[in-house]
Amino acid sequence: MKEKKGHIVLFPFMAQGHIIPFLALAFKIIQKGYQITFINTPLNIKKLKSSLQKNPSIHFLEIPFNSTQHGLPPDTDITDSLPYNLAFKLLEVSPSLEPNFRMILSNLVDVKIGFFKKPPICVIADFFFGWSAKVTHEFGIFHTIFCGAGGFGLACYYSMWLNLPHRHTDKLEFILPDFQEAGKFHVTQLSPSLAIADGNDPYSKFQLKNLPTWENSDGVLFNTVEEFEKMGLIYFRRKLCIPIWAIGPILFQEIDKVSSTPRKELGICLDKCKEWLDKKEKKSVLYICFGSQNTISASQMMQLAKALDGVNINFIWVIRPPLGYDVNADFKPEEWLPEGFISRIQENEQRGLIVLNWAPQVEILVHESIGAFLSNCGWNSVLESLINGVPLIGWPMAADQYFNAKFLEEEIGVCVEMARGTTFDVSYGDIIEKIELVMGTGSEKGKTLRGKACEVKEMIDDATRDEDDYKGSSVRAMDEFFNLLMKERGDIGSQ
Repeated sequence: MKEKKGHIVLFPFMAQGHIIPFLALAFKIIQKGYQITFINTPLNIKKLKSSLQKNPSIHFLEIPFNSTQHGLPPDTDITDSLPYNLAFKLLEVSPSLEPNFRMILSNLVDVKIGFFKKPPICVIADFFFGWSAKVTHEFGIFHTIFCGAGGFGLACYYSMWLNLPHRHTDKLEFILPDFQEAGKFHVTQLSPSLAIADGNDPYSKFQLKNLPTWENSDGVLFNTVEEFEKMGLIYFRRKLCIPIWAIGPILFQEIDKVSSTPRKELGICLDKCKEWLDKKEKKSVLYICFGSQNTISASQMMQLAKALDGVNINFIWVIRPPLGYDVNADFKPEEWLPEGFISRIQENEQRGLIVLNWAPQVEILVHESIGAFLSNCGWNSVLESLINGVPLIGWPMAADQYFNAKFLEEEIGVCVEMARGTTFDVSYGDIIEKIELVMGTGSEKGKTLRGKACEVKEMIDDATRDEDDYKGSSVRAMDEFFNLLMKERGDIGSQ
């Protein structure tokens, strides 16, 4: 049996949008010949163990966490089923994991206790766990941050929270003092928590404590591609003065197995979805989904439905209870949609497909009938779209999504922004206009977007090529990371 190269610890934050990219990274690293210890809170580990096929190279390890001790409801180990205020509370109390993380590393270093009987050579932690670098270095172990987010979006997010530039002007538009090349921002591109931040609020206090600790790490891995993300990556190289590697896109093809979306059983199976898509013409279907944690308001849902009623396109709409309603409760979409909407779209040659809560997104976006993706512009969804050359219609709602949408529209030209946030009114007329702009058969803008999306797809294909005579930029970046890791390991071993 071939000797494994080493043992690496992965430690993501407790949210599906973080756990999924870390899982994808885990299996990528396993292919390189390493063993993985994947750390997370008990409920998440139980879910992963029951969902995934057993692999001798990955060990799932629980880090103790009792949500009720932190003012959270029982068994709330993941943000996806929590309202916004409680999701932030989980983030706010996450540094309480530090003592148990230190104990876990101590046990893993003791080869008599560790699962793989060899100490870890590296910890790869979430960007919300900046404190983990200090703990990791106490054991002489190499530490890296993994960002499932894009370089530009996260650079804006990082700069916004450290500088709060909107607090220093009376104007609606402003620039970032340490990232001026990103251009102008409007106050409507700020998430609700950032818009009200003043440096003394709980979210500011968390960010101002966490973000500066990134520079204590030995490097940062980004789930993106160097060729179209130079600006954001240069920002971090300048700001942190540590190695920055663009190793993406790293996507997990078995995401449906570990999806924690509530009431997933109400969703649609792949076969039924594919059967419907197979009957549609190429590039004729608009796919609509706002990610695993976001939803729109009841009035916005009504306006979107009216727009879909009034525009002659095929669509798949993954629909969830509107903002402010229990995501775990029984959901009857007809209560929130125009009267007769569902029956009309079904009778009209099944022009639309209404899907409750969950759909096999990766497989949908691969299908040749998909013409565009109406998305909240979460980075996982962005990558899943771009690897298939599918342009986007942006409706950002939280965190870095606003900056991702700006990047996709202004910098690489694969997106048209439709709306911003969940607190603003949208009209069905404006929605129709944007959909026709992107999906219309005679739309020059649509042709341009699809052309740009195909160019980005080719960039991604090139970046991930791994052949004897050619290695793409993402493959080279991953090799550079492991080469530095092995070098540092040798230096530590010779001390």
